[in-house]
Amino acid sequence: MRKRLVLITTRFPQLSETFIVSKFLGLLERGWDVYLFCIHFDKATWHKFPELANHPEAKQRVKRRFPIQPKWLVPLLFLPAFLRCLLWAPRHTLIYFKEGWTLFKWDIIRRFYLDSALIQLKPSILHFEFGSLAVGRTYLKELLHSQLTVSFRGYDLNFIGLDQPGYYDQVWKQVNACHFLGQDLWQRAIRRGCPIEMPHRLIPPAVDLSLFQPEAKRKSNSLGTPENPLRILSVGRLEWKKGYEFALQAIRMLVDRDISVSYQIIGDGGHRDALYFARHQLGLENFVEFCGSQPHGKVLQNLSQAEIFLHSAVSEGFCNAVLEAQAMSVPIVCTDADGLAENVANGVTGFVVPRRDPAAMAEKLALLAEDSALRLRMGKAGRVRVETHFQLHQQIESFEAFYESL
Repeated sequence: MRKRLVLITTRFPQLSETFIVSKFLGLLERGWDVYLFCIHFDKATWHKFPELANHPEAKQRVKRRFPIQPKWLVPLLFLPAFLRCLLWAPRHTLIYFKEGWTLFKWDIIRRFYLDSALIQLKPSILHFEFGSLAVGRTYLKELLHSQLTVSFRGYDLNFIGLDQPGYYDQVWKQVNACHFLGQDLWQRAIRRGCPIEMPHRLIPPAVDLSLFQPEAKRKSNSLGTPENPLRILSVGRLEWKKGYEFALQAIRMLVDRDISVSYQIIGDGGHRDALYFARHQLGLENFVEFCGSQPHGKVLQNLSQAEIFLHSAVSEGFCNAVLEAQAMSVPIVCTDADGLAENVANGVTGFVVPRRDPAAMAEKLALLAEDSALRLRMGKAGRVRVETHFQLHQQIESFEAFYESL
């Protein structure tokens, strides 16, 4: 019988993290005893994922942490949490308190409340979906007698804890194996102290190609006129690491060359006001549209209409959005930020340019605008690349091998 696997994330489901949904459902479909544990469960977003809403088991297998706000609620819920653990996992509960007292003394009571939903699940494997989530939680390996695995997806290695030497030292010491999206992140982990002998697997993102049906693209070489603007799309959170300010500068350069553009940005985030101001300052109100967060079906619709996908990131793990654009036969212009060069085949499925270089972006965008044959060739090559290397069943098989190797 397969081990019980619990995937740990912060908020579920999220429109920007469809890869966790796909992984969770993919393992379920293959017969894994898999649960998902989250701090925040988003009921509103749940219904934006039909594959979740329609699955007969999915909702019962998503567990959330007991709430900590408002604070007066915690003492009222502590006893029910304790009784549930005794009912469903008496042995695990006793071990948790016995071994936890040695490590934490009275603080084990606070930790028990936060971990009670995990204790009830009696996991054989705990998998943290982001490296930063494992920091300060590796004690669960000893207290739950579980194996620990961790995914590193980019932001956790590229940015988090850089100002704190040894930030991941305890993680490297305690985990049984690590998952990285690609070679760039594995090398970055080594530079941040990961032992080179650490058991690990490189498993890139993947897409369910049945959801991606490319439509025929415009073959006109006269794109970029007011009557026939070049349709460019970006998808991603409005955060500093996505480098949207450089994308806007590139769009300004195209407009200054009398290339008319319709640039849509799907996503929301903390950098929104700054980007709205940048659009105004660059005089791009008639060329750039911020569309906010959109359900995945709407994203696919926009991808089917786009001539070029632009990704201007200054830091990136791999980028699912770029992968999905290739699946929709959309040529890519992206930067060389971290794992993007492993995602896009430069000169084949798109162009990879130096990060923070809007002139280089503008040059490649203009080249694609004037050459329909190149757009079509790169778009078709992108679809073939995804079919060959990034299909969902390939990823799920790799995760199965990863967990079975423990």
